[in-house]
Amino acid sequence: MAVTNPLQFAQQVRAEVAKIVWPSRRETVITTGMVFVMAFLFAVFFFTIDQVTQLILSTILSMAA
Repeated sequence: MAVTNPLQFAQQVRAEVAKIVWPSRRETVITTGMVFVMAFLFAVFFFTIDQVTQLILSTILSMAA
């Protein structure tokens, strides 16, 4: 790895930062919306699995008692 002085490093950092392409407001809103939708769907899925598991286990335990 080549050793660079602080000035060269700052120039390289500035050149790399100039290459960054930030998402538009529309892309950000759509992506955020999709995150909320997926979080809701996962919450419903895991809630359903939890309820089914609870029903099965309570049925098995009530038969054993």
